[in-house]
Amino acid sequence: MTVSAQELRARAKAASAGLPALMLSAERLAAALMPGAHGQRRAGPGEDFWQYRPATTGDSARSIDWRRSARSDGQFVRDREAEVPQSASIWLSAAAGMEHSGGPGRPSKRDRADLLALALAMALLAGGERVALAGDPPRPGRAQADRIAQTLVTRAALESDDDTPPAHALRPGQRVVLIDDFLGDPQPVLDYLHRAAGLGIRGALLQVLDPDEEAFPWTGAVLFRSATGALSHDTRDAGGLRDAYLARLAERRRLLGEAALNAGWRFGTHDTAAPPAQALLWLWSVLEG
Repeated sequence: MTVSAQELRARAKAASAGLPALMLSAERLAAALMPGAHGQRRAGPGEDFWQYRPATTGDSARSIDWRRSARSDGQFVRDREAEVPQSASIWLSAAAGMEHSGGPGRPSKRDRADLLALALAMALLAGGERVALAGDPPRPGRAQADRIAQTLVTRAALESDDDTPPAHALRPGQRVVLIDDFLGDPQPVLDYLHRAAGLGIRGALLQVLDPDEEAFPWTGAVLFRSATGALSHDTRDAGGLRDAYLARLAERRRLLGEAALNAGWRFGTHDTAAPPAQALLWLWSVLEG
């Protein structure tokens, strides 16, 4: 289907109307975190103590820790831990199914993913880090939060049921967060984790689901369809499918959890009925761990 430039502008304008609300919600959520400088586990410019080491030729008298040196026969220098900006990349699935919401007043999976991504980005940026959505160059500063928010509210949903994180955008030294419902083909995600592990990249997978997708509450005659309609299943006894569905969901989570662990990553889950702060704090703890 061809979309005219006028239609694209109209869509972007309508989407941008939600930008202030997203920014405000993300700022409030990010305020719950207390970002600080990130040590690099090596000596260098910084505020935090790293280690004592014996003084060597070239160390000035000012750099000697005389109190520590008085407890021994030698002279010791107090090294500080280097603090330099780190880089984080956040990917959010744009698959059509992320638009799903199981009830009125309940956020869609995309809405919750957008909120978590922006709040996490704001917290990381406040800590002096460089952050970007996957595929874009990481940048520091408040202006970067504005750019990320604008991209989130204006990006179009894909006309497909699956989306794939861009493995070609992985860079050594990054930390990466992937947010998706992970209900599609898991192989691209498994391949992505394998490539990331090979580059020494660490990160987190967060599965965001609607509560109905967690509990499978349906009974009786139900027509199940994917967001695009490409897949469908008509049944007269939805309740009879519940155990099989929940078993497959548990198996998918086991698969992703093991793959994440083997790659040095973490896998977590979140449903849109739960407070977003829970998921944000989990993501923060993974990136800071």
